[in-house]
Amino acid sequence: MTTPTETQSPILSRAATRPGNLALPLPEGLHGAAAKMVIGKMVDRGWIEEVEANLRRGEPLWRETGDGQGTTLIATAAGLEAIGIDPLVASAVVSARKARVEPQPDPAPIPGRTGTKQAQIIALLQRPEGASISEIVAATGWQAHTVRGAISGALKKRLGLDIRTEKVEGRGMVYLLP
Repeated sequence: MTTPTETQSPILSRAATRPGNLALPLPEGLHGAAAKMVIGKMVDRGWIEEVEANLRRGEPLWRETGDGQGTTLIATAAGLEAIGIDPLVASAVVSARKARVEPQPDPAPIPGRTGTKQAQIIALLQRPEGASISEIVAATGWQAHTVRGAISGALKKRLGLDIRTEKVEGRGMVYLLP
């Protein structure tokens, strides 16, 4: 399978964090013929799809169709899988973000591929008592610095999860996913 380039990966990563997997706006500095070429290749590979834009929701336009309508770009399931993101996880992250804005009485757990180490970490952080680094190390078999990197990189930055920390006597620093 073809892997995304350094230009294509950020487009797909950002789309995974946006409602509806919108691929627009493109990264700063990517415009004109270069943007058209990059997006064209992504459409050919099935990673991005051009759909009718909903102007009432304020979706950004990729191009105008000439009749007062326009199209926008969305990342497909194949595009998300190309960068290693399970489409279910991406939709769950968007739902979790909406839940922070619109509080719900009982937030649903974040679904994803079961059995992955990332899913194990998310499940540990969703427990009411949270999880310490040593508990996550025991569950995943990773080293402590790898766990901290996964929390800050994959979960906080890439998936945009709101992970909180608190110091608990006897356990040390505990990470929680509200």
